Amino acid sequence: MIRGVSSRKIRQGGFLLGLSLATMLSGCDMAPRYKPTPLKLPESWGQTGVLRSANPNDAAIRSDWWTMLGDPELNRLEDQAMRLNPDLQAQAEAFMQARDVAMEAKSHLYPQLNGAASGNKYKGSQHRLWRGAGSQGPMYMSSEQYSATASWEPDFWSAIRNKVRMTKQRTQEAAAEYALARLSLQAELASDYVLLRGLDAQAAVYKDSIRYYQTAVQVTKMRLAGAIAPGMDVSRAEAQLYTTQAQETEIETQREVMEHAIAVLVNQAPASFHIAPTTHLNFADAQPPVALPTTLLERRPDIAAAERRMAQANRAIGVSRAAFYPHVTFNAMTGFMDNGFDLASLSNSMYQFGVQALMPLFQGGLRRAELQRNWSQYRQEEDLYRGTVLDAFQEVEDNLTRTTRLKTEASQQSSAVDAALRTQSMTMALYTGGLTNYLDVVVAQVAALQARIALVQVQTRAVDARVQLVRALGGGWSRAELPKPDQIMPFHPLQYGNLRHAKPLAGIDTEADPAASDLTGATDAASKTGQPLDRPSAHR
Repeated sequence: MIRGVSSRKIRQGGFLLGLSLATMLSGCDMAPRYKPTPLKLPESWGQTGVLRSANPNDAAIRSDWWTMLGDPELNRLEDQAMRLNPDLQAQAEAFMQARDVAMEAKSHLYPQLNGAASGNKYKGSQHRLWRGAGSQGPMYMSSEQYSATASWEPDFWSAIRNKVRMTKQRTQEAAAEYALARLSLQAELASDYVLLRGLDAQAAVYKDSIRYYQTAVQVTKMRLAGAIAPGMDVSRAEAQLYTTQAQETEIETQREVMEHAIAVLVNQAPASFHIAPTTHLNFADAQPPVALPTTLLERRPDIAAAERRMAQANRAIGVSRAAFYPHVTFNAMTGFMDNGFDLASLSNSMYQFGVQALMPLFQGGLRRAELQRNWSQYRQEEDLYRGTVLDAFQEVEDNLTRTTRLKTEASQQSSAVDAALRTQSMTMALYTGGLTNYLDVVVAQVAALQARIALVQVQTRAVDARVQLVRALGGGWSRAELPKPDQIMPFHPLQYGNLRHAKPLAGIDTEADPAASDLTGATDAASKTGQPLDRPSAHR
């Protein structure tokens, strides 16, 4: 013990020295302190109508939000799309690749160890020029070398750590992009299905009108045969009938095209996919609750992705700042080299170690340009983030307006249909009694048909507006579903097996469903019933 210095002070000094060394090796974070851009938001929505406002703890929208429409066929299609849609699976793989990139970045925090082995043998020609004195015959040379190298860059300025944090934030962004792709798929499928059922209802209206017009043609022909009506009445009745039949054919064409779009979304070839038609819109009248505007920032995947991009830009500033300071690298190499395999001899051993420090002195403004560019990119991401929030608010307000107004419009259009049908019945009765001409009948028929079709279209748009409103509100997603930074790494640094698929994270799995390769839908349908099914006919 040194005289005059107590063992307690020595222990304290050793502790402080160790703490200083640990602090130095842990690095100095050069990134600015990050805080998401604070935005002053409205306290309530401008259009509420019949919708109720939900508190943040109400879990306003369920993850299976489409069940609020009360259609079992839509529920089945949504489940199939979530499991088998190829675009969604591709987005899951993009999330997995982002996790692997994060692992690649983190690997630079560890020492890099490499092993090498080499061997060669050389035979010189017996007739070579400039042979040494006394050399006879060919010359043989051989060499064998076995070595190991190690290099490590201590992350004094947290350049590597900030790159790791950036890749983790990029992974969180990829998770938000997956949630956005999933929500878009759910909403697109629900919207297409609603439009398909709307076309079914329109086709039913046309069929009903065609039956009515066929009766009208028979009436005009009977009156013509009785010489109490001109032939012009028959022509007008037939023109009305054939025009309506052509309109029905157009609706059937649109329905088949829409059916093909749905088939692709659920991973089926259109030729083997068919949805049985209905005659009415049978969706439940449930209205989605609307959360407070401040919670929209936590519910929208695109807003979460924009915020994560802003966080990455903040970390990039730290990386560019670290480039102004020295970069220190430790290198070491050891091994054996001999003209034969003789590792037991220490005289054949070799080693080398060294330290390198590199510091930029003059680069013509390169580093300053990079730093200034990163600050500009951060401000750009702030602007894009604010723009994304504004777009989200617009989408919500637009669909709140549509949901409210279309409900009123549907009620008004229903009254117009009742009046038009009464007019059609009265004019046909007057014509049959010989009290009016057939032109009045045609006008009443056209008005009745247009009113009925308009009612179906308004009702369809009203249901679709609810779907789009749920989509604008985030579809039941929450920012809490993003993976935590300490969960992102797909495997342990010393793990060498089970690398084909990482364990699912944040509900994102890259294991493909066996039914995904069957584009006929037979495998998926059989899995539902437990029995093999015949391939559906492509004929309607």
